Amino acid sequence: MSIGLLLPFIILIGAMFLMTRSAKNKQRQAATMRNQMEPGSGVRTIGGMYAVVKEVNEDTVLLELADGVHAHFAKNSIGAVLDQAEYDRIVHGIEPPELEDGSEDADDDADTGTDEAAGTAGAADDERIDLSKTEDEPKKDGTDPK
Repeated sequence: MSIGLLLPFIILIGAMFLMTRSAKNKQRQAATMRNQMEPGSGVRTIGGMYAVVKEVNEDTVLLELADGVHAHFAKNSIGAVLDQAEYDRIVHGIEPPELEDGSEDADDDADTGTDEAAGTAGAADDERIDLSKTEDEPKKDGTDPK
């Protein structure tokens, strides 16, 4: 046997080893994150639902979805544990206070970004498109809708 025949197999085995190692690291990180859950922390489920942890059990967690609305979820269904500032920003729309460092460059950059965003938002308001359907309009391919 020559080295030319064995080289593809060696590369394939090495790639498989690296992929499984990466997957194990991701699983370990997810398990660590789920074990850090404690009552009062905000979470996002794998379905995209945001809630507050009320109880943590062996395999399940009790989440408060809204005031007085509780549901049991499997720990594996928790996609991310959020810190309080991020949870408030996403769920309640509360922006954290920005720190002022006194640099004028940061203020100038913030002003230009805001002006550009306001300009495009204003242009989008002027260009409204009517998406309502009416029965009278002929189809674009020339056929009669009736």
